Amino acid sequence: MNAIQAIIEKASKLDGTVVLPEGMDPRVITAACACVSRRICTPIVLGTAAEIAAAEIAAGLRLADKGIKTIDYTLGDPELAQAYFEAWNAKEARKPVEKQKMIDLAAAEKTIKTKRIYFGGMMVRLGRVDGLVAGSIASTGDMLRAAFHTLGTQKGVKTASSCFLLDLKRPTPSGDSVLAFGDCAVIPDPTAEQLVDIGLATAETYKSLTGYEPRVAYLSYSTKGSAAGPLVEKVQKAVELARPQFAARGIKVDGEMQFDAALVPSVGELKNPHGEIQGTANVFIFPDLQAGNIGYKIAQRLGEAVAIGPNLQGLAKAMNDLSRGCSAEDIVGTICVTLLQSAAKK
Repeated sequence: MNAIQAIIEKASKLDGTVVLPEGMDPRVITAACACVSRRICTPIVLGTAAEIAAAEIAAGLRLADKGIKTIDYTLGDPELAQAYFEAWNAKEARKPVEKQKMIDLAAAEKTIKTKRIYFGGMMVRLGRVDGLVAGSIASTGDMLRAAFHTLGTQKGVKTASSCFLLDLKRPTPSGDSVLAFGDCAVIPDPTAEQLVDIGLATAETYKSLTGYEPRVAYLSYSTKGSAAGPLVEKVQKAVELARPQFAARGIKVDGEMQFDAALVPSVGELKNPHGEIQGTANVFIFPDLQAGNIGYKIAQRLGEAVAIGPNLQGLAKAMNDLSRGCSAEDIVGTICVTLLQSAAKK
């Protein structure tokens, strides 16, 4: 199991820059210093002087000793505020008039001065940095709102989602040592149309992080009509909608299918004899968040796979959310994931 090491090695070659908004967290200080010491990337840390000083004492490290730039976001930034003001109102202008919630420049300035994730997100939007990593303190809800409001979704995608990479203890029957599971953290009950976006984004994430070609299976409790009902029909519709988009990208996709038919060639050949994927999938799209979240945790806890994520995807630029229980090394890994995602978008 060495997927995360491979990700770190690839990210180290990019000469990237990442903003870390939670400078009050000693784990962030430690991760930022590690990124410089190991020549992974150039971090920029946000926080007030008092916040950062306290975090440095707790971490036993000084950012200045590593030449790491810090920014006090509470002082504001006219360029970021103006860009946020314009982006917000442009988005609202696309809505029906009765649903528009326009803001003035003063409101935009207040947001940038008081919400560190928004400050960092606008740095990403304007290209000052390649990506953003936070969430060791901020909630996932706060992270997603900031992502939607500052970055938005990438062209052709209406749905932001997430996936986990599973670095397996032993290879699958078809020889894969790294899998992707999506969506496991963002959309509770996706529509068929949203499942298409989730599949496309997860395939893109898988290739950008591993370098391997994705083979995508849409999962259900049914394989090619072996069962019926609304839950099955949703996945069937998603696959029907997805096929031309995946074909245009040269990516194999199949479904609906049960997990064993997607993972085990002998079962896939039996249950899905005419399918494009017969037990050789390496990207698995779950029908809803309950299944996806449960699935990755079963692989992690019973299968002893290393779960890397959740990796946000479908955004216009790279931003990732941390677990609040993360370690400094987890932050380093997520920084590297973010840099690879950013490189794939350029």
